[in-house]
Amino acid sequence: MRIALIVSAYHSFVTDRLESGARRALVEAGVSEPDVVTFLVPGAYELAQAAAAVAASEGWSAIVCLGCLIKGETPHFDYIARAAADGIMRAAQDSGVPMTFGVLTTNTAEEALARAGDGPANKGREAALAAVEMAYLYERLQS
Repeated sequence: MRIALIVSAYHSFVTDRLESGARRALVEAGVSEPDVVTFLVPGAYELAQAAAAVAASEGWSAIVCLGCLIKGETPHFDYIARAAADGIMRAAQDSGVPMTFGVLTTNTAEEALARAGDGPANKGREAALAAVEMAYLYERLQS
């Protein structure tokens, strides 16, 4: 199994923790470390674009998209959150490669950090485990 992690560099104080949680979960699930590859993108808006490009490069069992949006005073948050969610789903449907949405959409940095801590509540971990489940499902459906 080969898993791609597409990670937003924006709010890296959170996304680095999401990536660590995802990597730990994948290793615990039996995915070898060399088969987990990280691709960095500038922000959450670019996650879907990169996920589509990675999926097109073939050979991936699943793609985990990790990012963090923290609500500000303008509607920018809403536009980016919608674009990221819709874009990742569209990339998954168009490519046939399962993709998971590990993008935090929080009101504060404190809320984001609470969802990116060590342990089972880490949302990167959850997204990675969902990706493994989906990869097995797709494999089963293809055989």
